Amino acid sequence: MPSIPGIPGPYRFFFYSFDCVEPVHVHVERDRQSCKIWLAPVGLAWSRGFSAKELNRIIRLVAGQIEVMRNAWTEHCGRA
Repeated sequence: MPSIPGIPGPYRFFFYSFDCVEPVHVHVERDRQSCKIWLAPVGLAWSRGFSAKELNRIIRLVAGQIEVMRNAWTEHCGRA
């Protein structure tokens, strides 16, 4: 599970190697909460435990760091 370093906040951003066959996305965790965010276009795939307010915060954070996340995906999976 490669993590994406350098993103501020209490969240861990990562993706699974076997997810490389799916459209570009990122998984987000904090404590026992998790979600999956599509990167093209940025949007929620699913969520477990995050409130709507926190999901909006996460989506804004992802949108603000989109190039970092796409570059990490491309570096690991070989395509964006």
